[in-house]
Amino acid sequence: QVHLVESGGGLVQKAGSLRLSCEVSGLTDYALGWFRQAPGKEREAVSCINWSGYIVYYEDAVRSRFTISRHNRNNTVYLQMDSLRPEDTAMYYCAARRYECSEPWYYSDQYPYWGQGTQVTVSS
Repeated sequence: QVHLVESGGGLVQKAGSLRLSCEVSGLTDYALGWFRQAPGKEREAVSCINWSGYIVYYEDAVRSRFTISRHNRNNTVYLQMDSLRPEDTAMYYCAARRYECSEPWYYSDQYPYWGQGTQVTVSS
C-alpha cells in the first residue's frame, strides 16, 4: 500500500523560508509533484521531480524561489521554499506516480497517490 506523508508546514513571515518533506512508502521509482490549494481557489501545480531527480519542473511564480530535491535512500522528496510571499499561503500536497512527471507535468489527475497535506501560512 502506498502512503505519502507531508511535513514541514507552518506559519512564517514574509521573506522567510520553510522546507516541506514528503515521505513515500510502498512505491519505488516514482515521480513526485507538489501541489497547493488556497481557500476559494483551484488547486495548482508547484513543482515536480522525476524518479531519477534529473528532470524538474516549476510553476513560474515559484521558479528561483523554490527548490525541489529528492533523497531516494530515505524515500523522501523535499521542497525548499525561500523568499516566501503571502500569496504562497495554501495547503500543500505531494502526489506521486511511476517514473516520470505527468505530461504535461502539472496535470494533477495523472498522479494516483496523494498525501494529506500540510498547511503553509505566510504573514505579511
